[in-house]
Amino acid sequence: MNIAVLGAGSWGTTLAVLLAEKGLDVCLWSHRPDFARELDRTRQNSRYLPGITFPENLRVEGDIDRAVTGADMIVTAVPSQALRETLLSLGEYSPGDTIFVNVAKGIELETGKRLTEVILEILPDVSSGRVAVLYGPSHAEEVSRKHPTTLVSASSSIETAEKVQEVFHTDMFRVYVNTDVVGVEIAGSVKNIIAIAAGISDGLGFGDNAKAAIITRGLAEISRLAAKLGGDPLTLSGLSGIGDLVVTCLSRHSRNRYVGEEIGKGKHLDEIISEMKMVAEGVSTTKAVYNLSRKLGVDMPITEAVYGMLFENKPAEEAILDLMTRELKKER
Repeated sequence: MNIAVLGAGSWGTTLAVLLAEKGLDVCLWSHRPDFARELDRTRQNSRYLPGITFPENLRVEGDIDRAVTGADMIVTAVPSQALRETLLSLGEYSPGDTIFVNVAKGIELETGKRLTEVILEILPDVSSGRVAVLYGPSHAEEVSRKHPTTLVSASSSIETAEKVQEVFHTDMFRVYVNTDVVGVEIAGSVKNIIAIAAGISDGLGFGDNAKAAIITRGLAEISRLAAKLGGDPLTLSGLSGIGDLVVTCLSRHSRNRYVGEEIGKGKHLDEIISEMKMVAEGVSTTKAVYNLSRKLGVDMPITEAVYGMLFENKPAEEAILDLMTRELKKER
């Protein structure tokens, strides 16, 4: 099987190595030709995934047309806000029976669309049944070192979801299947906002009680948005829901939790982002989901609070107080 992985960040590189180690024909594409040449020369990604050597059968490309030529499966691992531009660069590409697997997590800022919707819009010859997402609690740092990991492959076509399951599954990388694409995408994307909130709590010096409240009530507002868009709230009890939410809110590897922690300590967002090598998807997703929730009339108080702290310079202490003094309600 011929697989093209678009995006040479830590996650794209990790998945390319995983697939190549299974003996598949894999091409890893970087949008920067000079970086692609560096990866090919050094046979590792020292910038984003140091210490992991590339298998001999992993090819690196800086030309996207060459990277996708003959691909049976294309894995999109570019940052969410770069997906549209990346797909547009394919030009007159004819997908044929190619399966597209999106592994980036986010909501497009300008349109409020899920990333599978962006794929289907830019590539109208691709049917929804040939598009899947692969989401779940999965930090690249741990997957690349073969720590046990579980994810979910979701597609409107169970056959496609199962094909993705078959391609990615290894002894230490267990993949389940689901057909609720909306629920999986919303859960996997919006959890990054809740992780920023959890990090803010850490930065303010709050304890476990606050973190548990953020995770639990964050899950509630993610469920409301998923249901409004046609997703199944039960999906939120799975790997892409509570599983990914917990790992992103608690892990030292979480870039989104880190952003929140620095905000809680008093740093400005621009300063934090300028010091980071990798993208924290939750920042742009906060703005996209804030706008989407207002448009749809979905109550998302944690998202609203994070938006105020990131983009309106609202003091973290004031935002927390607003959350704690909201009108008293029933839990469900």
